[in-house]
Amino acid sequence: MNGLKSLGPGLALTGVIAAVSYGLGLLFPLIGGSVFGIIIGILVNNLWRKPQHTWQGIRFCSKKVLQWAIILLGCRLSLSEVWKTGTETFAVMIVTLLLSFAAAYGFGRLLRIPLRMATLIGAGTGICGGSAIAAISPVIEAEEAEIAYSISTIFLFNIVAVLVFPALGHALGLSDAGFGLWAGTAVNDTSSVVAAGYAFSTAAGDYATIVKLTRTTMIVPIAIIMAVVVGWSKKREAATASEGGSFSVKQVFPWFILWFLAASMLYTLGLFGEQLLHWIHLAAQFMIVMALTAVGLSADFRQMTATGVRPMILGLIVWLVVSVTGYAVGTLTGQM
Repeated sequence: MNGLKSLGPGLALTGVIAAVSYGLGLLFPLIGGSVFGIIIGILVNNLWRKPQHTWQGIRFCSKKVLQWAIILLGCRLSLSEVWKTGTETFAVMIVTLLLSFAAAYGFGRLLRIPLRMATLIGAGTGICGGSAIAAISPVIEAEEAEIAYSISTIFLFNIVAVLVFPALGHALGLSDAGFGLWAGTAVNDTSSVVAAGYAFSTAAGDYATIVKLTRTTMIVPIAIIMAVVVGWSKKREAATASEGGSFSVKQVFPWFILWFLAASMLYTLGLFGEQLLHWIHLAAQFMIVMALTAVGLSADFRQMTATGVRPMILGLIVWLVVSVTGYAVGTLTGQM
């Protein structure tokens, strides 16, 4: 009871702002509730001094609620459908994913971007936008300002992609399946993939959505790899500090990813009814908005602006690398 009492004020503040943001996201789906949540959260945090008794609940939302939302996202991923699409598009997805991280780290170093922010931008561009950033951030222990700036960067190029990709696809003479593969691989966020895909054609939109959801499953191996790297790094630090190497990878392993896989398995077995799936999907969407609102409420605008435009430049470079590579590999493999 005491725990709930200490979380209550922060949960209430975050929930109210998230509800407003969710509603705005329904009115302006191209922007989405998550972006509204972050923006409003940042404004509230920087224009109004939050009472100290709200901090614990806000932090709970930015960490635990975020993980629960990721688990619920697994309830709409069929492992059999993912396997079929994955085998067809494996080459394109792997090459673009590897180059996304390579570009993020390489150019991030040149631009002197903090490693964690470069990792989030690489994951957001190479996997699935805000959802990937949300899943990876607790694993690498990213700061709220880094999360907020990374999501804002990804959002900017989502908008550009929705406006530019359909026209480019027609100009390049892509087939429905070809454009669906390209959009599903090179556009970041699910809503933007859907918008770009269906702007091209219904068939392209259907295929782009499946490719995108398949690409989302890469969150699992990437999160595990990140956890191992973080664990290894901390173990070295512990040994250096003569703490007997007491750190264990189990401490940073993203256990919620296993629940994500379990949810996907239950969906694959057909254990969720249509009505239940509808409510699960709504709950997942709202929880992501709530979690990212909490991220905004924890972000210091002065800290973000001190970073300057360099993360935006990095986001542009990584997005262009993924877009060009996706098209090139798809063409070489005869899928365009």
